[in-house]
Amino acid sequence: MSWNKPGGDDKDPWSGRDEQNAPPDLDEAIRSLQKKLAGLFGNHSGGDGNGDNDSTGATGHGFSGGSAKGLAILVAGAIGLWAMSGFYIVDEGNHGVETRFGKYIATTQAGLNWHFPAPIEQVDIVNVKEQRFIEVGYRTVDRQSSEGGVAKEALMLTEDENIIDVRLAVQYQVKNAKQFLFNVVNPAATLMQVTESAERGVIGSNKMDFVLTEGRSEIVTRIKHEIQTVVDMYQMGIQITSVNLQDAQPPEQVQSAFEDAIKAREDKQRLINEAEAYANDVVPKARGAAARKIQEARGYKEQVIAQAEGEVSRFSQLLAEYKKAPDVTRQRLYLETMETVLSKTNTVMVDVKNNNVMYLPLDKLAHPAVTQESETLDTPATANATATLPATGAKSFPPIIRPSLRETADDRGRSDVREERARFVRDERGR
Repeated sequence: MSWNKPGGDDKDPWSGRDEQNAPPDLDEAIRSLQKKLAGLFGNHSGGDGNGDNDSTGATGHGFSGGSAKGLAILVAGAIGLWAMSGFYIVDEGNHGVETRFGKYIATTQAGLNWHFPAPIEQVDIVNVKEQRFIEVGYRTVDRQSSEGGVAKEALMLTEDENIIDVRLAVQYQVKNAKQFLFNVVNPAATLMQVTESAERGVIGSNKMDFVLTEGRSEIVTRIKHEIQTVVDMYQMGIQITSVNLQDAQPPEQVQSAFEDAIKAREDKQRLINEAEAYANDVVPKARGAAARKIQEARGYKEQVIAQAEGEVSRFSQLLAEYKKAPDVTRQRLYLETMETVLSKTNTVMVDVKNNNVMYLPLDKLAHPAVTQESETLDTPATANATATLPATGAKSFPPIIRPSLRETADDRGRSDVREERARFVRDERGR
């Protein structure tokens, strides 16, 4: 049945929709809230919310009883919630610094802790295990690339009045959360200034070549020590863990000239190393040869000394024997000397008294080995001629060394020797 027909109760299908979508009445909501609060505080009086006289009298009467109890419950609940808000958790590696009205109270460790909630006390959580770092002379954009150097921080003067570009990275940790928060307003900025000051002081006390080449590790160690000394003096609560010298080079304007100087220095060092290698090869050999010569000279010296000492000893012994028997000793010395001299020659001694003519090849008989070798080399004709030589009447005499006609010191006073010498002279003249 349609709404506008008889019996349709005149219901407009759009009117209900308008009432449902209308916003709630604000006055009605306030009155509903007042009723709930009145019931909470013990106001159980009758009448509707518009009865001012009854409502006022009932409220004044109920506040002395049930309303006080409700208020106490509200206050207790609020205090409980406020006290519960004082619990806080400190994570591992962090420290909590409690302050009461801005004054330091205590430092709490990792775990569950409690403090008077705000506004009485506050807690600042400080990470003491985090590796923090600052950059001096450059700024890093991301891990893959870095921004150009900061000339104001990077350029500094060395001891020999040269300018170099130094870039430094400092890593540090918080070792005392209280000092880190309260002793310095801005720890990072203060540490930046301290680092730059220490860096300039260390670089300014060394020469450019030392900083750029072999002195890097020493420079880093000294800078770290200087920074830590100043930080401890300021009581900043910071521990310097590492100092890294990212780069140290001349300014870009003189970079090419400096590279040429480095190449020249490297060539110089290479030549020095080659010369030292050659010296290490030659010098030991020369020293060995010199030592060998010295040893040979010492050996020769000892040999000569030993021979001289032996001759002296032998002469001393002969002198003692000569004093005992001069004639016998003189004769023995003469014979030994002649034996020694004649044993080294091809001389054949002949008795001149008998005046025999020697036809035998005594020189060949004295050296049979040489004779056999020469016979194997001779031809048969030469051998026959040699064998028939005595039959033809040819005479061949071996070489004879005549005794000396000069009188020696040992022959003086011996008449038999003088007579024998005179007879030898006469026989030679008769020939």
